[in-house]
Amino acid sequence: MSSDERKPPRTPAISRRSFIKGAGAVAAAAGLVRVPSAAAEQKSLPAGVAESLGPAAESVELKINGQTFKFTIEPRVTLLGALREHLGLTGTKLVCDRGACGACTVHLDGRPVTSCMILAIDARGHEVMTIEGLGTPAKMHPVQAAFVEHDALQCGFCTPGMVMSVAAALERNPAATIDDIKDATAGNICRCGTYTHVFEAALSVAKRRV
Repeated sequence: MSSDERKPPRTPAISRRSFIKGAGAVAAAAGLVRVPSAAAEQKSLPAGVAESLGPAAESVELKINGQTFKFTIEPRVTLLGALREHLGLTGTKLVCDRGACGACTVHLDGRPVTSCMILAIDARGHEVMTIEGLGTPAKMHPVQAAFVEHDALQCGFCTPGMVMSVAAALERNPAATIDDIKDATAGNICRCGTYTHVFEAALSVAKRRV
């Protein structure tokens, strides 16, 4: 038996053209397979099961800036989301959405809190104050006026939360020191680096109250 007879028969090589044709046929066939939509799947569920997949929206009544607001939201909506998207109070800023930057700080019963970490339904029965309720352009809160006077802002995204933190600190301790102010604003991040002016503004208000 010759050496050529002992070799196994070669498998015919697949040409590039054949491969592309085959891949195209597979893709076309896959396109014929219909994937049911989420709505179709939900309709096919037994009665009562679809409703149990998640809680429905409910009526919520919140007291914000001295006024009572009633609206319908899903239980998963944060206080920040309710303020901005349902009530149009956009002074409270959405930045990190993780409770790490302080831009969304509001007062809850006088305490500074990050509104992105609180569900709106958990704010029921509490007094909520936003930057809009602290003061207006025509009648600014002393801290707001001091921020303007000392140029304690640049891009402005952190400013409402910073003002709310400083205002709460001075409400607790009108004669706050620089260390008190630094501690009060430790959770407020200013990417522009205006901390020095923020501290100056806060201390100017504290000195006037002594």
